[in-house]
Amino acid sequence: MNALNETVRIPPQNLEAEQALLGAILSNNRALEKVSEFLRPECFANPVHGKIYEACRTYIEQGRIADPITLRAFFEGNEALKEVGGADYLMQLAASSTTIINATDYGRQILDRYIRRQLIALGNDVVNNAFDIQIDEEALQQVEETEKRLYQIANEGEMNGGPKALNIALHESLISTEKAMNSPSGLSGVTTGLAEMDRLLGGLHDSDLIILAGRPAMGKTALATTIAFNAAQKFEEENKKADTPKKSVAFFSLEMSAEQLATRILSAKAQVPSHLMRTGKLTNDQFDDLAAGVQLLGKLPLYVDETPGITVTAIKNRARRLKRDKEKGLGLIVIDYLQLVTASGRTENRVQELSEMTRQLKIMAKELNVPVLVLSQLSRLVEQRDNKRPQLSDLRESGSIEQDADIVMFVFREIYYLQNDIPVKHLNETPERFNSRLLEWEQKKIELANQAEAIIAKQRHGPVGTVKLYFNGEFGKFGNLETDHV
Repeated sequence: MNALNETVRIPPQNLEAEQALLGAILSNNRALEKVSEFLRPECFANPVHGKIYEACRTYIEQGRIADPITLRAFFEGNEALKEVGGADYLMQLAASSTTIINATDYGRQILDRYIRRQLIALGNDVVNNAFDIQIDEEALQQVEETEKRLYQIANEGEMNGGPKALNIALHESLISTEKAMNSPSGLSGVTTGLAEMDRLLGGLHDSDLIILAGRPAMGKTALATTIAFNAAQKFEEENKKADTPKKSVAFFSLEMSAEQLATRILSAKAQVPSHLMRTGKLTNDQFDDLAAGVQLLGKLPLYVDETPGITVTAIKNRARRLKRDKEKGLGLIVIDYLQLVTASGRTENRVQELSEMTRQLKIMAKELNVPVLVLSQLSRLVEQRDNKRPQLSDLRESGSIEQDADIVMFVFREIYYLQNDIPVKHLNETPERFNSRLLEWEQKKIELANQAEAIIAKQRHGPVGTVKLYFNGEFGKFGNLETDHV
């Protein structure tokens, strides 16, 4: 029996700090201001202390004084408080209080012990769940769930959950507006590096789910890669500033390998055609340009995950790790593309599956407070219309994509359809008329050769419209039509 007792360990707690903090609050209600942003009632190891703290917070938030006298009536008949001395216990706490200056330190100690208790509980659950083998649950699912809970524990000190007072939200809105005013680019969100797109969107905003859709060969991946590269360049500049949280781009490439994606980025930066890179038919100067590009691009805070068939849960967990890493941070998530993501749970059909995935991706954007750019395929219905420009009804397999997204934009290159629509001489058409149509077609091809459109079909917080872009198919590069038309 003695050996058994020796193995029992008391969970981490600091009851003296709890008493000291409560005493400080009861003596001077301003002490609550020091800890209210990060300390919750459940953080107290002693449930009675948690109830006292909650009562103090309720009274003070109502503009009332919280002291042993005012709280006496609140706790009359409370059996838990009677066990520690009843209302006299409140007097003892107030009488033994220390200076308000120490309140933050006491609060942090209480929070530290709470997090340690949470870690112990998580550790016990991990062990028990690992022993309890279920047919429908793989070990990797338990790993993902553990990482999710670990991330939640790591963010306990932030205490951002729950209702937010309007005055706080208004202040945050004003800060965002001020940031846009003071920014050389006039943006409050993450830059896309494309001037007209930034002007229409104001950048990619934190917690937004952005859907970038298009038919195959329209350049979805090329546009997403351009945006990711431009954002990473901006993050690299900002990361050098002192006292600035680090940010990076997480690119989940389900269609291409990390090497293929890197080849695209390097081709666009060094202005060397990717097919020459694959075949090795390069001049010495071109190879030198590539080597210089590798040196430059290697410094960018851009991380590529090439896991095929990755689940939304796994994406969330891996993104959390980056966000948690103070040397890397997280500023943008790109997923290429939605239809290749594997559902985390079981659903009846593909429509429900995609609906659940887009819902989870929106939740992830809010939880991590970063913009999430997700590529999506469009249905074949586009090809059956005379006007091939995509519209919201073309979003493949799921209307919830439009519903959950804050922004839906389509990439469209008219030249793709035009070059295959070669004029054919009509019956009884004169040679002059046919030659005229043929000439118009060739001139239109030249005009549209390096043009693309980003059609903003939905924007929850702003206008819709069409952005004209420059596109160089040889390098798979998008740019500003006015300045990059080279």
